[in-house]
Amino acid sequence: MFSTWRNDLPASIVVALVALPLCLGVAVASGAPPLSGLLAGIIGGLVVGAVSRAPLSVSGPAAGLTAIVFTAIETLPSYEAFLLAVCLAGLIQLVFSVSRGGYLAEFVPSSVVIGMLSAIGLILILKQLPYALGYVGDYEGSMEFFQRDGRNTFSELLLILQTDIAYGALLIALAGLAFLFWWDKAKPKEGPLKLLPGPLVVVVAAVLVNALYAAVAPGLMVPADQLVRLQVTSGFDELAGLLRFPDVGEIGNVAVWTAAVTLAIVASLESLLSIKAVDEIDKKRRVTDKNRELLAQGVGNFTSGLIGGLPVTSVIVRSSANVEAGADSKLSTMMHGFWLLLMVVLIPTIINLIPLSALAAVLIQTGYKLAKPSLFVARWKMGWSQFAPFVLTVVAILFTDLLKGIAVGLVLGFVFVVARNFRTAVSYVDLGEMVMVRARRDLYFIHKPQLQEALNKVPDGAEVVIDLSSTTFVDLDNIDIINGFIKGAEFRGIKVSLRGDAAGTNAALINAEEIKLVEPEVAPQPVGRREVRA
Repeated sequence: MFSTWRNDLPASIVVALVALPLCLGVAVASGAPPLSGLLAGIIGGLVVGAVSRAPLSVSGPAAGLTAIVFTAIETLPSYEAFLLAVCLAGLIQLVFSVSRGGYLAEFVPSSVVIGMLSAIGLILILKQLPYALGYVGDYEGSMEFFQRDGRNTFSELLLILQTDIAYGALLIALAGLAFLFWWDKAKPKEGPLKLLPGPLVVVVAAVLVNALYAAVAPGLMVPADQLVRLQVTSGFDELAGLLRFPDVGEIGNVAVWTAAVTLAIVASLESLLSIKAVDEIDKKRRVTDKNRELLAQGVGNFTSGLIGGLPVTSVIVRSSANVEAGADSKLSTMMHGFWLLLMVVLIPTIINLIPLSALAAVLIQTGYKLAKPSLFVARWKMGWSQFAPFVLTVVAILFTDLLKGIAVGLVLGFVFVVARNFRTAVSYVDLGEMVMVRARRDLYFIHKPQLQEALNKVPDGAEVVIDLSSTTFVDLDNIDIINGFIKGAEFRGIKVSLRGDAAGTNAALINAEEIKLVEPEVAPQPVGRREVRA
């Protein structure tokens, strides 16, 4: 892990700068103290990062949980009771890990995962445009289409056009974007400058430019409500005095357990989907242990609840920024938690000088990389079975939220999987003196009509070969159909022969004593995804 510190160190600083306003924004939107969001971000880096085996995932408070957290805080007796629910959610996630629930992530189609990434990229661009224009709208980190103020993502942008634009903030955002895209191409391959992260340059330059505005052109100066707003503390002692702890006396409250189970399920799903997505954009294509990740998330949530923090998940926005900043191991994730802690304790006054428009430029560029037009073209070339779930996932997430959009994509993906498997699996061949009913692949219950139709075509007095040599499994319903045909064959003068292994472990269920077994003259030779047979 420490062998890649040259890449991880600058990346961790970038991720910390991106994560800071997101932590504060999610906390405010959740109806929780701002410090709770920062504590969750610190725990997500230091604790989850240490326990997890994910090389690039970054955890912290997630926008996808804001509605659940807000409802729980409003309905439970106290904030301390909510913290108990967070702790219990962490323990439930440990149970998910032990029961190997992480394998559920492997059933998510790649088209849905890529669609999720592209949708998040578009949302980043749309949600950060107001900040780039100097307008403080929906909370920082929002991912929902319909906002709590009654507007939506697009009406928010239309409203901005009717208000005064903060040109000082806009100039910072445009200059930052121009530099970031230029730096991606001009960044030297060798020398000390290759480790210089473009986002860090943009943030530092934005602070200096805003100071220049104040001295030379006060009308362009970015106002205080468009800067990072971090609670100022005098040190660790004052920070420790602000911590809040769970109320164990509410352990018997059914509402607490209901909130805990809800948080555990939704946080686990969001973490697994984010991990799956981050693995997709990892240049080294490393595969994260999903069950270990559930363990790490459980430990993180238990720890966060103990000290007054919000629930944590793996967050795709921060993880994407981590990847784009050049991180190579989980050292970047852990160090980002350390930087967040130092920012809160040592330099909150300096951090509060950063314009939100500079951070918007960083996130807009990250969003563009996640939703490049080339991704849409590539999925289109793969055919409708890949393009349709991909596009529908993008649209559904854009107009609802992350989890609902994923659910829509999964349903459509499942429809295409069923449709692919429903294609002709049984063929009927008339060879003159003999006919063949051949299973081209494994037979499931959805193939019953095809098998029945093929067997119904066999004429009386014919000799038929039922070829199951391409199968490794035949559903019991199809076995019953074959057995029924064999029993009726003698009354129709039909001679039945069976070719190949009759569906593996279900072979014994076919009435083999009433038929003749025939082996193929040439054994199947696998070639790629096809098979050459006699």
